[in-house]
Amino acid sequence: MTGDTHPTQPLPDPAAQWVLSSSEPAAPQKRRRRGLGWVVAAVIVVVLAVAAWFVAEAVARNIVIDTVRQRIIAELALPKDQQIDVALEGAVLPQLIGGALTSIRISSDDVRQGDFSADVVVEARDVPIRGDGEMRDAHAVVTLDESQLRGLLSAVEDFPVETVGIAAPDITASIELSLFGAKVPVGLSLTPSAEEGELVLTPTSIQVAGSDITADELRRQFGIVSNAVLRDWPVCIAEYLPRGLTLADVAVEGDRLRAGFDVDDRLLLDDALLADGTCA
Repeated sequence: MTGDTHPTQPLPDPAAQWVLSSSEPAAPQKRRRRGLGWVVAAVIVVVLAVAAWFVAEAVARNIVIDTVRQRIIAELALPKDQQIDVALEGAVLPQLIGGALTSIRISSDDVRQGDFSADVVVEARDVPIRGDGEMRDAHAVVTLDESQLRGLLSAVEDFPVETVGIAAPDITASIELSLFGAKVPVGLSLTPSAEEGELVLTPTSIQVAGSDITADELRRQFGIVSNAVLRDWPVCIAEYLPRGLTLADVAVEGDRLRAGFDVDDRLLLDDALLADGTCA
């Protein structure tokens, strides 16, 4: 074989091949860019929608919290600057659409009622926002420190309020009894309990001259005078609360008295349940 019969062909120009191969997919690439633009636009719309939802949710939550706070201040005649914390469970907008709040927790410290103040927490579920239905699992907890407890007990006739202390699991107090013209201080440990919706303080231990004695021993020493000590002390709290709240349990926890209340589920339906209670 010679070069005459098989002439050598020139090699393709690499630059030309590159230009050829790169020019053909130009149209599909534009289509990909156009498709990507729709995706970006859709993402932007979704982001804006989510942002709008969160803005609306925040506004709705703030409105509900402020409304609840203002209603409580008005109903209880509290100072306008009373700190009231309102916690709502879950997203608020769907609850407003549904007509009821899934769960609400309201708390405030130093809530003044009459001659005393207390720290209060109220919790309830399925609370109708228009007051046209019953709540569920509603309850309240009221706690009092030593100073607040003295304010409450100041309304109890003959109770030695100035000597009141808290020493778990009891409340302590001291009463002076007269024996042959001498004043004898008698220390008391009083156990709190809830009886028919009323707070009752019952003497469970007695101390004279720093020593524990029994009720019978005190009667032998002081006779009928000991009746001033050996008695239950009922404390009416109904006059400070709506009729729809009933004292369910009470105990001393640490340095505070804790009282739990059942809240009538129909509280928002019956105006009579919102009226103040009375003491027998």
